[in-house]
Amino acid sequence: MKFISPKARVRSKSINDDVMILGPSMIDENTIVEPFVIIGHPIRSKLLRTKGNPNVERLMDELSEGSMIGKDCIIRSNVTIYEKDEIGDNVEFGHNVLVRENTKIGNGTRVGTGVVIDGDTIIGNNVSIQSMVYIPRGTIIEDNVFLGPNVVITNDKYPPSKRLDGVRIRRGAVIGANSTLIAGIEIGENAVIAAGSVVTRNVPSGKVVAGVPARPIYDVDIFIKKRIEYEKSHTS
Repeated sequence: MKFISPKARVRSKSINDDVMILGPSMIDENTIVEPFVIIGHPIRSKLLRTKGNPNVERLMDELSEGSMIGKDCIIRSNVTIYEKDEIGDNVEFGHNVLVRENTKIGNGTRVGTGVVIDGDTIIGNNVSIQSMVYIPRGTIIEDNVFLGPNVVITNDKYPPSKRLDGVRIRRGAVIGANSTLIAGIEIGENAVIAAGSVVTRNVPSGKVVAGVPARPIYDVDIFIKKRIEYEKSHTS
């Protein structure tokens, strides 16, 4: 059953049935919202206040601070977007995505199926996040970054500890599939992390690293040359 808060501002006409839009959420023009999507889900401390209340939907709506969704977005089925999130224009989500509270996602970013963004995170413009990536609290991802499938970013070097250190990924970096980034590190601009790497230290801009633990293997210029040759060999 569709539930749209009376406090919500919904400019899009492409809202499917079986969605919940809670609190003062705003959904801009031409955004598609598929079934079983929740926008503006309250944080845990608020949700606990609904225990024993037979009218959970209404109470969740009262408690939610809503989220902002830009225009021309695609939000596929079973996506949950918590309150106090800001989603830019032309953002696309795969299925079964979780975006926790206080997350900002820039224009033109793609978020693949099964991704978890665990809140208090900043993601820039035109970022490509492939399926099953995990992004914890405190992560900053700048513009034009690529995250391959099953990348895991961490924020706790000695878990479980009381100190959380976010990872920062600078503009244009490429993180290969199944890589793990250890808490507190920084990936430099246009750096490349080879698939399956475990990155325990900062990576300088323009360097390619690989291995467990990851170590520099060459400059990004060589990587770009290899990519061009690879693409040419396919077209020929």
